[in-house]
Amino acid sequence: MARVCTIVTGALLLLGMGSTAEAQVDLTGLWAPLFHEDRPERLPGPAVGDYLGLPINAAARMRADSWSASLLTLPEHQCKPHPAAYGYRGPANLRIQHEVDFDTQQVRRITMYIEWMQQYREIWMDGRPRPGPFAPHAWQGFSTGRWEGDTLVVTTTHMKAGWVRRNGVPYSDLATFTDRWTRHGDYLAHVAILEDPVYLTEPFVRTTNWRAAPDLEIRAYPCEPVKEIADREPGAIPHFLPGRNPHLEEYARTFDLPVEAVRGGADTMLPGLLAAGRAAPLEEGPASRALPPRPVDGVTTVPVQGNVFLIAGAGGNVAVQVGDDGLLVVDTGTGERAPELLRAIEALAHDRPMRWIVNTHADSAHTGGNAAISTSGGVTATDAVPSFDDGSVGAGLPISIVAHDAVLRRMTQGVNGQAPAGFAALPTSTFVDEVKEIYFNGEAIQLLHMPAAHTDGDVLVFFRKSDVIVAGDIFVSTGYPRPEMDRGGSINGVIAALNRLIRLTVPRLNQEGGTYVIPGHGRVADEADVVDYRDMVTIIRDRVQEMVNRGMTLDQVLAARVTRDYDGRFAAADGPGSADAFVESVHRSLQAAR
Repeated sequence: MARVCTIVTGALLLLGMGSTAEAQVDLTGLWAPLFHEDRPERLPGPAVGDYLGLPINAAARMRADSWSASLLTLPEHQCKPHPAAYGYRGPANLRIQHEVDFDTQQVRRITMYIEWMQQYREIWMDGRPRPGPFAPHAWQGFSTGRWEGDTLVVTTTHMKAGWVRRNGVPYSDLATFTDRWTRHGDYLAHVAILEDPVYLTEPFVRTTNWRAAPDLEIRAYPCEPVKEIADREPGAIPHFLPGRNPHLEEYARTFDLPVEAVRGGADTMLPGLLAAGRAAPLEEGPASRALPPRPVDGVTTVPVQGNVFLIAGAGGNVAVQVGDDGLLVVDTGTGERAPELLRAIEALAHDRPMRWIVNTHADSAHTGGNAAISTSGGVTATDAVPSFDDGSVGAGLPISIVAHDAVLRRMTQGVNGQAPAGFAALPTSTFVDEVKEIYFNGEAIQLLHMPAAHTDGDVLVFFRKSDVIVAGDIFVSTGYPRPEMDRGGSINGVIAALNRLIRLTVPRLNQEGGTYVIPGHGRVADEADVVDYRDMVTIIRDRVQEMVNRGMTLDQVLAARVTRDYDGRFAAADGPGSADAFVESVHRSLQAAR
């Protein structure tokens, strides 16, 4: 432990040797990583259960204890590159390039490329603003830089969820990464500082360095996912149930270390850890709770891809496809936000008519604006140009509202204390098949029914040319799923729908970009984000299933806190989005399926 502290202190002293005057130091060139005592962690990889020196909380420890390396055999996990806050720890042959503005001769952008898994990072030096809260996240995040003397200081946000150490220790997509780069002749020093409100109790600092290597060859690193285990049960996610990982103490036994010393936590780095009589495991304090989402002042419009836009802040997410034929709107938010939503839609329309509304399911956060939006003006049945696969063109003077037949039934019933919807809010064109097709604005659009998921009327809306899928509440990036059994939902149906969604998405490169997904609530996502969410839901389902199989009651399952490792990111403090409400819905659903 003393050795680690010495290395960090030494690197910080080196950083302090630079000039205090602002300068733009030339960091360009090819750099080879230097490995010292940290070679075992950085090359072969850290041992299972080795959390030594990490300021993690109980939630992170539980996540890591449940992690299985077999997860990496799943095709959707195979081509994930190291994320920004970890990438420099690997076999990081590094190329740095500067892009200079012609008029000012100031560095506009710095790019860093790491050979391993084609990690490409852009650092913007031109003062551009950060993306908003609904923008997609990336493995390398969004980085801006500034000079402090001769040190480049980079701040990175909008990162995908990643790992602090390659043995399952996580950081969340709410983390912030600050790194400092200082050149000393042919040597490059890097100080990385990671802060995460979900899994870290304090900033985590580590250092890395490189040596200039002008003759270094940077090679391509293509990755193609394959099915490695042919007979794996469909939908299985490798993991260990709580308390069932047999490997967690192997590292401590191998090096004759106290188990509590390697379990992580900031206090394990203090001198008093091994005081006489300290033999009990460290106190497992409560998991931290994630910071509340940034409030949105009114609705916000975000370009997604192709012809599709996200309008957030209307209660539930709204998607709008815009083209020469007019507008197609997916979901309408709450009734209270309908006037603001309508203004946002009109701003996109530029006098083009609204022709269709599609509802992904019956919840009032997604259908509450139906009446106001559908009667706001647009195209009547006699004016309509596009047609469905069955030849219909809508009905009545209001804009046609399209949904699965189950949505119409649920909206007229008024389940869960929700009053039956008024006539003007009801779908006017319904279908009962697995798929409904629309061709609109030069684009094929599929409405894919997902039975018994969040509800029994859920559909995925797939804009095939734009390569965007609207998921409704099958996938939300802000909280746990809520299978509504009173409306035909189930936890296994949610997982099946998430797996179907993953099969539809195609990443552009290294599990990033490509097909974008608009969740029912929260930011724009891609396949990797849905995969992480699917993994989480499946792991919690498996934990509860094992307890149900053992005959445990709901109270016993709740007492076990089976969601503790995810609550800081997904649990609301109380109400329908709380951890207990989610666990209760999973327990009920699994009991009903027996």
